[in-house]
Parts: sequence; structure tokens; C-alpha cells
Amino acid sequence: MAYDAVLAETVGIRGHGDDLVEAYTARPMAPGPRGGVVVIHHMPGYDRESKEVVRRFAVLGHDAICVNLYSREAPGAAPDDAAATARAQGGVPDERFVGDAKAAARWLRDLPTSNGRVGTIGYCSGGRQAFLSSIEVDVQAAVDCYGAFVVGTPPEGFPLQVQPLADRVAEVRAPILGLFGNDDSYPTPEQVDELEKLLQEHGKTYEFHRYDGAGHAFFSVDRPSYRPEAAVDGWRHVEAFFATHLAG
Repeated sequence: MAYDAVLAETVGIRGHGDDLVEAYTARPMAPGPRGGVVVIHHMPGYDRESKEVVRRFAVLGHDAICVNLYSREAPGAAPDDAAATARAQGGVPDERFVGDAKAAARWLRDLPTSNGRVGTIGYCSGGRQAFLSSIEVDVQAAVDCYGAFVVGTPPEGFPLQVQPLADRVAEVRAPILGLFGNDDSYPTPEQVDELEKLLQEHGKTYEFHRYDGAGHAFFSVDRPSYRPEAAVDGWRHVEAFFATHLAG
């Protein structure tokens, strides 16, 4: 009988500015070496769905971690309340996110099971942050799940106030996997086209998959936006992408 188990737990890590921030981790109870995955939660926050994704990566054979990016705004608050506070402040500043993501990648590499290779995956606002991590963080793969404003600027009054990353595409250091719904408004199909053109012009390694009948948050199983066919196919691409780029 094969032994099959994962360890999932909350830990504290030293993030940006040496702040102590909360993170949720999961890892297989099996010997390594293996790659690690930094999961970047969506704008609704560090919630049950985000933790389920962390555990899924452990089941798939990766060490995984998700930092609560709202730890500072609302420590100990429910995800919806913490997200509301973060929205009121325009989202997480890029510099702070990068510091937290670097800390998460370092935590993964410090595990005795690590092969030294780390990938990121983010959803919604986390998709943009995953793209940013391919520029600013030492990662070997990055997955952007419908990240808004990698190109394009948030409209006035939008809860996420960030700068586009179009002028930094030349700095991308890791292969990119992009998963997008063709009914999405942020990003629109035209913005996805623009991003793809920039990646091509700069000779970056990437693959994009787009889904008809799917809009924003099609991976979110607890939301009306969930689209099973798109999500199942998307997970297939994620698994293959990380199997290729995180193998030691």
C-alpha cells in the first residue's frame, strides 16, 4: 500500500521590511527533491479557496505556500473584511508584494526537500502579481490566471490602483503561462492580444490559452463565474507547465 499524505499548516515568515506575515503551506510527506510553488491569492483575499489551491499543489507533488498579502491591513480578519480594507487602499503596493514573494520563494528553497526551482501562480490581481514576479523574483516559471492591468490602466474608481507592466516585458526572466476567459473585461481579449504581441516582440517563452464562454474567475469553484470545462483544461496546462519547468 502506497503511503499518501500531505502536511498543511499556517506559518509565519519574514516578508517585506522584515514584517512577520502569515502564510499557509502544504507539502507532500515524501522525500524530495522537488520544486516549489508560490500561490498568490485573488483580490477577494486569503480565503478557503486559496488554501485549497495550496493543498492541491502538494497533492500534485510540490511544496507550496500562499502568503496572506493582507496581513498588515487586517491581521486576523475574515477574508472578506480584509479584502475590503485592501480595496479601500487600492490594493497591495508592488514593492511590498515583491518583498513578500521573495520571502515565500526563500522559504520554499530552505526546505530540505527543495530542488531549488520555484514557480508562481496567481489569480485575478494575483495574476498580475505572478507576472510581476517573473520580473522581480528569482522564479523559474510564472502562471498568470486572468491578471488584470499587466497592460492597460485601471479606470478611475476601480478598487485596484496599480501601474501597467507593459514597459517591463523586456525584463521578464521566466517562462509565462497565461490562462484567460474571452468574456472577461479585466483583462479584455484585446489586452491579452497586446500582451502576447509584447512577449513575442521581446522573444519571451510563453504560452497562452483562452476560453470561450468564460469570463473572470473561471477557476473559482464557489462562485457563479466558475466554468468547469475551462478550469479543468486550465489545470491540465498548469500541471504540465510546472512539471516541465520545476523538475530538478
